[in-house]
Amino acid sequence: MTDKAIRKRKKDTFLPKQVCLLPISERPIFPPQTLPILMNEEEWQDTIEYISEEHKNVTGLVLVKNSKPEDSKPEEFYKVGTLVKIHHPVLTSGKVQFIAEGIQRFRIKKWISKEAPYLVEVEYPVEPKYKETDELKAYAMAIINTLKELVPLNPLYSEELKFFLNRFNPNEPSQLSDFAASVTTATREELQDVLETVHLKKRMEKVLVLIKKELEVAELQKDIQDQVEDTLSEHQRQFFLKEQLKAIQKELGIAKDDKTADMERFHKNVREKQLSTTARTKFDDELDKLSVLESGSPEYAVTRNYLDVFSRLPWGMYTQDNLSLRSAKTALDKEHSALSDVKSRIIEFLAIGALKGEISGSIILLVGPPGVGKTSIGKSIANALKRKFYRFSLGGMRDEAEIKGHRKTYIGAMPGKIIQAFTETGSSNPVIMLDEIDKIGSSYQGDPSSALLEVLDPEQNSQFLDHYLDVRFDLSKVLFICTANQVDTIPRPLLDRMETIRLSGYIAEEKLQIAKDHLWPKLISNSGVSKSQLKVTDSAIKSIIDGYAREAGVRHLDKLLAKIIRKSAVRLVEKKNQKLAVNKSNLSEYLGMPIFTKESHLTGVGISKGLAWTSLGGVTLNIEAAKIHGQSRGLKLTGQLGEVMQESAQIAYSYIAANLESYGASKDVLDKSYIHLHVPEGATPKDGPSAGITMASALLSLVLNKKIKAKYAMTGEMTLSGSVLAVGGIREKVIAAKREGINNLILPESVESRYLKLPSYVTKGLKVSFVSHFDQVYKTLFSR
Repeated sequence: MTDKAIRKRKKDTFLPKQVCLLPISERPIFPPQTLPILMNEEEWQDTIEYISEEHKNVTGLVLVKNSKPEDSKPEEFYKVGTLVKIHHPVLTSGKVQFIAEGIQRFRIKKWISKEAPYLVEVEYPVEPKYKETDELKAYAMAIINTLKELVPLNPLYSEELKFFLNRFNPNEPSQLSDFAASVTTATREELQDVLETVHLKKRMEKVLVLIKKELEVAELQKDIQDQVEDTLSEHQRQFFLKEQLKAIQKELGIAKDDKTADMERFHKNVREKQLSTTARTKFDDELDKLSVLESGSPEYAVTRNYLDVFSRLPWGMYTQDNLSLRSAKTALDKEHSALSDVKSRIIEFLAIGALKGEISGSIILLVGPPGVGKTSIGKSIANALKRKFYRFSLGGMRDEAEIKGHRKTYIGAMPGKIIQAFTETGSSNPVIMLDEIDKIGSSYQGDPSSALLEVLDPEQNSQFLDHYLDVRFDLSKVLFICTANQVDTIPRPLLDRMETIRLSGYIAEEKLQIAKDHLWPKLISNSGVSKSQLKVTDSAIKSIIDGYAREAGVRHLDKLLAKIIRKSAVRLVEKKNQKLAVNKSNLSEYLGMPIFTKESHLTGVGISKGLAWTSLGGVTLNIEAAKIHGQSRGLKLTGQLGEVMQESAQIAYSYIAANLESYGASKDVLDKSYIHLHVPEGATPKDGPSAGITMASALLSLVLNKKIKAKYAMTGEMTLSGSVLAVGGIREKVIAAKREGINNLILPESVESRYLKLPSYVTKGLKVSFVSHFDQVYKTLFSR
């Protein structure tokens, strides 16, 4: 294209005073360029249609400082851009693609519309005429010569140069300098500086610097490529030479084959380890066997895998215990709120180890409802001792080989989980956590709980024998920590081997502290929501605990707090720069209506309230007694009562029937009374001995036709002679009563010491009557 043709094209091109802008973020476009442009359909389709209809497909492309063009503000636009003509706009996969043909530089003079579609008033800078044309020709020749040097180094430059020559005259220095800048890989700031430079000589100076840098980079790239190719050629040559050398060495009998390399590796693995005499003999025997086996035989693979496991075991390798009680207290307090009684037990346990100088032969069982922190306490103990930690779950395990391994002759044989723990931790005294030990199963493949008897017996586990290893391995230095939700399903011989520490669960005050100190900060940091954007009040957390998350642990509370953050995140994204506060009044907007409501306090003749323990914590239990008819004597029980609870009901009925006169009732009142005893809720199975005095109280209220005093709850097992026996779950039951607003409790006298150990904030405001006989229950409930 001649100079005359170029000038004619510019003259014919419509140069509007007002231009609609499109922001670009990668690099600016120059007037000589014709490039494909890709933009998001959702943000820019309407603008491009507006340009097509109102501006004859002529627009301005301007570089913006923001990496996201759609979020750019007017002050983020550079002042100089390029007027382009849009060709062939098409929609594809959520994008708008078009060809932009560069026309002319422009400078933004005034903003007319500061929102999309951006509209500005522009001016077109005019290049001054230069008298020293020889100097410009010299710069042009320097640029052309540098471009010629670039072409052989990268074929892409050749294609771009051909395209330029087809459209422009190389003797036009302004177009040449713009083209030369456009083919470089300079930064967008450097290219924008060239675009903004109208003075031709200064522009050509800047462009010459850029393409000289480009030439240096291209030459360096070529050198690196040549080095890589030389290296690859050298590697290929070395490979062929090594293969030839192997062949020669094999012929001469001096080559090391894979078998020899494996044997040397196994020797190296056990060189620094302290193997017992038996283990050393076994290792040597297996190594001798490996040396005579053919590498292609199945027996070779079995023996090799065995030696691999054997040699990687940490024979005689121990980590140094940290027996500082101060660091243990710090670790436990940092990672766990509340549970002061459990922490004290763990500190006592560690103190014994500190006096002995080591912790060995210890098996701890942490029992508690889900979500109270059993697993995390195990990790904290390992951190406090600075021991390696390994955890695996026993839940649903039915094969004893999972514990003691398979015979190594079986296909796919593996050592048991215990040996795998040592291989993974690389220590002979790790902390091994056996999770969900109460959910272990059994099948025709064996009984894993029986296999654990050897593992968890301090008198036996120093000589633990894994079926795969077939050599005694010492477990006596291991600290085993087991977890369970309940002890009823753990075999008695296994339970006797463990020291039980109970985690009863958390009361509302403790849950509140845990949520504030641990759960909420962790969820906020993981969500990307800042503390200033979202806040939750103490009253809201209390309402969550009481109305949505009454379980003993905090796992469900954690999920509910996460749900609040998720819903808040949607609002923050939809409407930016807002701050949210979750309180008691707007909590239902995030979590819906409360799941739990305050239980209605049933009152009336024949109604009493008991306290019960479940795997999810304590609950209150209404017990109702009613007379059906007076034609015959009898007792009907409903409410899905278990065998133990049915026996408690029979004992309560028999005791009341035998002692009617002593409580002021007619001795024949039950002779012709058919009594129905019901324990709501009917769909929930119930069992346990602790409802004895509650059932007896309901029956006595019925026969005396007297209401029990309001807001009284009780628990206690009862005998035929009227004695009240101890029951468990006192902490959970007391918490359940307090949660329901019941301040008067009747508890067995034999659990008074356990009650007195409860924290003061649990027992505050409660009035407790400790009883040893049902006569005391009668006086408490019916005396006026």
